[in-house]
Amino acid sequence: MKRLILSVFLLCVCAAFAFGAEADSLVQKNTAPAKDSVKQVSKSEQSSGGLLDALYPVYPDEAISAGHIQGGATLSLIQANTEDDALNIIIGDVYEGEGYMFTVELFGGYFIKDALAVGTHLGYSRTWFDIDFSILEDIADIKQRRKYVSNGFFAQPFIKNYMKVLDSKNLYLFNETSVKVKYSYGISQTDDGEEIEKTRNKAWSIEAGINPGLCIMVLNRFAFETSVGLLGLSSSVVEVEENGEKHSKLVFNMVNFTINLLALDFSLVYFF
Repeated sequence: MKRLILSVFLLCVCAAFAFGAEADSLVQKNTAPAKDSVKQVSKSEQSSGGLLDALYPVYPDEAISAGHIQGGATLSLIQANTEDDALNIIIGDVYEGEGYMFTVELFGGYFIKDALAVGTHLGYSRTWFDIDFSILEDIADIKQRRKYVSNGFFAQPFIKNYMKVLDSKNLYLFNETSVKVKYSYGISQTDDGEEIEKTRNKAWSIEAGINPGLCIMVLNRFAFETSVGLLGLSSSVVEVEENGEKHSKLVFNMVNFTINLLALDFSLVYFF
Protein backbone atom coordinates (compact mmCIF):
# COMPACT_ATOMS: atom_id res chain seq x y z
CA MET A 1 0.00 0.00 0.00
CA LYS A 2 2.81 2.36 0.90
CA ARG A 3 4.53 1.51 -2.39
CA LEU A 4 1.28 2.34 -4.28
CA ILE A 5 0.92 5.71 -2.54
CA LEU A 6 4.59 6.55 -3.19
CA SER A 7 4.23 5.58 -6.85
CA VAL A 8 1.16 7.83 -7.27
CA PHE A 9 2.96 10.73 -5.58
CA LEU A 10 5.99 10.39 -7.87
CA LEU A 11 3.71 10.19 -10.91
CA CYS A 12 1.96 13.43 -9.89
CA VAL A 13 5.28 15.25 -9.40
CA CYS A 14 6.52 14.15 -12.84
CA ALA A 15 3.25 15.23 -14.42
CA ALA A 16 3.52 18.64 -12.74
CA PHE A 17 7.05 19.17 -14.05
CA ALA A 18 6.00 18.07 -17.54
CA PHE A 19 3.00 20.41 -17.54
CA GLY A 20 5.17 23.32 -16.38
CA ALA A 21 7.75 22.74 -19.11
CA GLU A 22 4.99 22.56 -21.73
CA ALA A 23 3.46 25.80 -20.41
CA ASP A 24 6.80 27.61 -20.64
CA SER A 25 7.22 26.48 -24.23
CA LEU A 26 3.73 27.74 -25.05
CA VAL A 27 4.47 31.13 -23.50
CA GLN A 28 7.67 31.44 -25.51
CA LYS A 29 5.84 30.49 -28.67
CA ASN A 30 3.13 33.05 -27.97
CA THR A 31 5.54 35.89 -27.08
CA ALA A 32 7.89 35.41 -30.04
CA PRO A 33 5.43 36.69 -32.65
CA ALA A 34 4.75 39.72 -30.42
CA LYS A 35 8.42 40.69 -30.63
CA ASP A 36 8.36 40.26 -34.39
CA SER A 37 5.24 42.42 -34.62
CA VAL A 38 6.93 45.14 -32.57
CA LYS A 39 9.84 45.05 -34.96
CA GLN A 40 7.47 45.25 -37.92
CA VAL A 41 5.64 48.23 -36.41
CA SER A 42 8.87 50.09 -35.79
CA LYS A 43 9.93 49.53 -39.38
CA SER A 44 6.59 50.78 -40.68
CA GLU A 45 6.84 53.83 -38.45
CA GLN A 46 10.26 54.60 -39.87
CA SER A 47 8.95 54.51 -43.44
CA SER A 48 5.62 56.23 -42.77
CA GLY A 49 7.11 59.74 -43.17
CA GLY A 50 7.13 59.49 -46.95
CA LEU A 51 9.50 61.10 -49.42
CA LEU A 52 10.37 64.12 -47.24
CA ASP A 53 11.94 61.84 -44.61
CA ALA A 54 14.49 60.82 -47.24
CA LEU A 55 15.80 64.39 -47.62
CA TYR A 56 19.28 65.20 -46.37
CA PRO A 57 19.34 66.57 -42.81
CA VAL A 58 20.09 70.23 -42.09
CA TYR A 59 22.98 70.73 -39.67
CA PRO A 60 22.97 73.47 -37.00
CA ASP A 61 25.90 75.32 -38.61
CA GLU A 62 24.16 75.62 -42.00
CA ALA A 63 22.79 78.92 -43.24
CA ILE A 64 19.25 77.52 -43.61
CA SER A 65 19.00 76.01 -40.11
CA ALA A 66 16.36 77.17 -37.63
CA GLY A 67 16.96 80.51 -35.91
CA HIS A 68 18.99 82.09 -38.71
CA ILE A 69 18.01 85.28 -40.55
CA GLN A 70 18.37 86.08 -44.25
CA GLY A 71 18.38 89.50 -45.88
CA GLY A 72 19.18 90.98 -49.24
CA ALA A 73 18.50 93.55 -51.92
CA THR A 74 17.57 93.59 -55.59
CA LEU A 75 18.23 96.48 -57.96
CA SER A 76 16.90 96.61 -61.51
CA LEU A 77 17.38 99.33 -64.15
CA ILE A 78 16.23 99.18 -67.77
CA GLN A 79 17.11 102.20 -69.88
CA ALA A 80 16.51 102.83 -73.58
CA ASN A 81 16.77 105.65 -76.09
CA THR A 82 16.66 106.04 -79.86
CA GLU A 83 19.58 107.03 -82.04
CA ASP A 84 19.67 110.08 -84.33
CA ASP A 85 17.80 108.26 -87.10
CA ALA A 86 14.07 107.64 -86.80
CA LEU A 87 13.00 104.21 -85.65
CA ASN A 88 10.64 102.65 -88.16
CA ILE A 89 7.86 100.48 -86.76
CA ILE A 90 5.10 98.64 -88.60
CA ILE A 91 2.46 101.39 -88.25
CA GLY A 92 4.69 104.46 -88.16
CA ASP A 93 7.92 106.06 -86.98
CA VAL A 94 9.45 106.98 -83.63
CA TYR A 95 11.47 110.17 -84.14
CA GLU A 96 12.80 110.51 -80.63
CA GLY A 97 12.34 108.43 -77.51
CA GLU A 98 13.98 107.77 -74.20
CA GLY A 99 12.96 106.23 -70.91
CA TYR A 100 13.78 103.93 -68.04
CA MET A 101 12.26 101.47 -65.59
CA PHE A 102 13.84 101.43 -62.12
CA THR A 103 13.10 99.07 -59.22
CA VAL A 104 14.76 98.71 -55.83
CA GLU A 105 13.76 96.02 -53.35
CA LEU A 106 14.76 94.98 -49.84
CA PHE A 107 13.76 91.67 -48.29
CA GLY A 108 14.33 89.67 -45.13
CA GLY A 109 13.20 86.43 -43.56
CA TYR A 110 13.51 84.34 -40.40
CA PHE A 111 13.92 80.54 -40.35
CA ILE A 112 11.19 79.31 -38.03
CA LYS A 113 12.46 75.76 -38.58
CA ASP A 114 15.14 74.05 -40.62
CA ALA A 115 14.88 74.94 -44.33
CA LEU A 116 11.68 76.99 -43.81
CA ALA A 117 11.73 80.80 -43.68
CA VAL A 118 9.01 83.44 -43.48
CA GLY A 119 9.52 87.09 -44.34
CA THR A 120 8.60 89.94 -46.66
CA HIS A 121 9.76 92.02 -49.62
CA LEU A 122 9.46 95.81 -49.60
CA GLY A 123 10.06 97.75 -52.80
CA TYR A 124 9.75 100.90 -54.87
CA SER A 125 9.50 101.23 -58.66
CA ARG A 126 9.55 104.18 -61.06
CA THR A 127 8.82 104.37 -64.78
CA TRP A 128 9.48 107.34 -67.06
CA PHE A 129 9.49 107.81 -70.82
CA ASP A 130 9.29 110.59 -73.39
CA ILE A 131 8.39 109.63 -76.97
CA ASP A 132 7.85 111.69 -80.13
CA PHE A 133 6.14 109.51 -82.73
CA SER A 134 3.94 109.38 -85.77
CA ILE A 135 1.59 106.53 -86.67
CA LEU A 136 -0.72 105.76 -89.60
CA GLU A 137 0.78 108.56 -91.74
CA ASP A 138 -1.02 107.49 -94.89
CA ILE A 139 -4.41 107.11 -93.19
CA ALA A 140 -4.83 109.32 -90.12
CA ASP A 141 -1.42 111.02 -89.89
CA ILE A 142 -1.34 110.98 -86.07
CA LYS A 143 1.65 112.83 -84.61
CA GLN A 144 2.09 113.10 -80.86
CA ARG A 145 4.63 113.68 -78.16
CA ARG A 146 3.82 111.62 -75.07
CA LYS A 147 5.38 111.81 -71.63
CA TYR A 148 4.63 109.40 -68.82
CA VAL A 149 5.86 108.97 -65.26
CA SER A 150 4.65 106.62 -62.52
CA ASN A 151 5.68 105.58 -59.02
CA GLY A 152 4.79 102.38 -57.22
CA PHE A 153 5.20 100.85 -53.77
CA PHE A 154 4.70 97.22 -52.83
CA ALA A 155 4.85 94.76 -49.92
CA GLN A 156 5.17 91.02 -50.51
CA PRO A 157 4.98 88.53 -47.59
CA PHE A 158 6.43 85.13 -48.43
CA ILE A 159 7.06 81.56 -47.23
CA LYS A 160 10.28 80.01 -48.52
CA ASN A 161 11.15 76.30 -48.51
CA TYR A 162 14.72 75.10 -49.14
CA MET A 163 15.92 71.63 -50.12
CA LYS A 164 19.54 70.43 -50.03
CA VAL A 165 21.13 69.07 -53.20
CA LEU A 166 23.42 66.01 -52.77
CA ASP A 167 23.95 66.72 -49.05
CA SER A 168 25.83 69.91 -49.98
CA LYS A 169 26.00 73.01 -47.80
CA ASN A 170 26.59 75.22 -50.85
CA LEU A 171 23.77 74.32 -53.21
CA TYR A 172 20.02 74.40 -52.51
CA LEU A 173 16.76 74.31 -54.41
CA PHE A 174 13.95 76.48 -53.06
CA ASN A 175 10.38 77.53 -53.70
CA GLU A 176 8.90 80.85 -52.62
CA THR A 177 5.15 81.25 -52.20
CA SER A 178 4.12 84.88 -51.85
CA VAL A 179 1.30 87.43 -52.00
CA LYS A 180 2.14 90.87 -53.39
CA VAL A 181 0.15 94.03 -52.68
CA LYS A 182 1.06 97.05 -54.83
CA TYR A 183 -0.10 100.65 -55.11
CA SER A 184 0.96 102.91 -57.98
CA TYR A 185 0.05 106.28 -59.41
CA GLY A 186 1.11 108.01 -62.60
CA ILE A 187 0.47 110.83 -65.03
CA SER A 188 0.55 110.85 -68.81
CA GLN A 189 0.72 113.96 -70.99
CA THR A 190 -0.09 113.95 -74.71
CA ASP A 191 0.74 116.89 -77.01
CA ASP A 192 -0.36 116.79 -80.66
CA GLY A 193 0.69 120.38 -81.41
CA GLU A 194 -2.80 121.79 -80.93
CA GLU A 195 -3.98 120.49 -77.56
CA ILE A 196 -2.41 119.06 -74.45
CA GLU A 197 -4.23 116.33 -72.56
CA LYS A 198 -3.30 114.98 -69.15
CA THR A 199 -4.36 111.63 -67.77
CA ARG A 200 -3.85 110.48 -64.21
CA ASN A 201 -4.21 106.91 -63.00
CA LYS A 202 -4.22 105.17 -59.64
CA ALA A 203 -4.03 101.42 -59.30
CA TRP A 204 -4.21 98.77 -56.59
CA SER A 205 -3.17 95.21 -57.39
CA ILE A 206 -2.86 91.89 -55.57
CA GLU A 207 -0.74 89.08 -56.96
CA ALA A 208 -0.22 85.55 -55.65
CA GLY A 209 2.25 83.09 -57.08
CA ILE A 210 5.00 80.53 -56.62
CA ASN A 211 8.63 81.06 -57.63
CA PRO A 212 10.98 78.05 -57.72
CA GLY A 213 14.69 78.77 -57.89
CA LEU A 214 18.30 77.94 -57.08
CA CYS A 215 20.51 79.18 -54.22
CA ILE A 216 24.32 79.04 -54.49
CA MET A 217 26.54 79.87 -51.50
CA VAL A 218 29.44 81.78 -53.07
CA LEU A 219 31.08 82.88 -49.79
CA ASN A 220 30.57 82.18 -46.11
CA ARG A 221 26.93 83.20 -45.41
CA PHE A 222 26.80 85.05 -48.75
CA ALA A 223 24.63 83.57 -51.53
CA PHE A 224 23.39 84.21 -55.04
CA GLU A 225 19.76 83.31 -55.80
CA THR A 226 17.82 83.15 -59.04
CA SER A 227 14.16 82.24 -59.51
CA VAL A 228 11.41 82.22 -62.12
CA GLY A 229 7.67 82.73 -61.87
CA LEU A 230 5.74 79.51 -62.43
CA LEU A 231 2.14 80.29 -61.49
CA GLY A 232 0.43 83.57 -60.80
CA LEU A 233 -2.99 84.97 -59.92
CA SER A 234 -3.53 88.71 -60.06
CA SER A 235 -6.33 91.20 -59.59
CA SER A 236 -6.05 94.95 -60.32
CA VAL A 237 -8.29 97.98 -59.98
CA VAL A 238 -7.32 101.07 -62.02
CA GLU A 239 -8.97 104.50 -61.81
CA VAL A 240 -8.35 106.85 -64.75
CA GLU A 241 -8.88 110.62 -64.62
CA GLU A 242 -8.66 112.83 -67.74
CA ASN A 243 -8.16 116.60 -67.48
CA GLY A 244 -9.31 116.74 -63.87
CA GLU A 245 -12.47 114.67 -64.36
CA LYS A 246 -13.03 111.05 -63.41
CA HIS A 247 -13.16 109.11 -66.63
CA SER A 248 -13.29 105.38 -65.99
CA LYS A 249 -12.57 102.50 -63.62
CA LEU A 250 -11.03 99.28 -64.87
CA VAL A 251 -10.84 95.88 -63.15
CA PHE A 252 -8.45 93.16 -64.33
CA ASN A 253 -8.33 89.53 -63.17
CA MET A 254 -5.68 87.26 -64.66
CA VAL A 255 -4.48 83.70 -64.23
CA ASN A 256 -1.01 82.94 -65.55
CA PHE A 257 0.19 79.34 -65.97
CA THR A 258 3.17 80.15 -68.22
CA ILE A 259 6.88 80.16 -67.40
CA ASN A 260 8.67 83.30 -68.57
CA LEU A 261 12.37 82.40 -68.80
CA LEU A 262 13.15 85.93 -69.99
CA ALA A 263 11.97 87.38 -66.66
CA LEU A 264 14.41 85.73 -64.28
CA ASP A 265 14.88 87.28 -60.85
CA PHE A 266 18.43 87.62 -59.49
CA SER A 267 19.23 88.47 -55.85
CA LEU A 268 22.18 88.68 -53.49
CA VAL A 269 21.35 87.19 -50.07
CA TYR A 270 23.21 87.26 -46.76
CA PHE A 271 22.51 84.73 -43.99
CA PHE A 272 23.26 85.63 -40.37
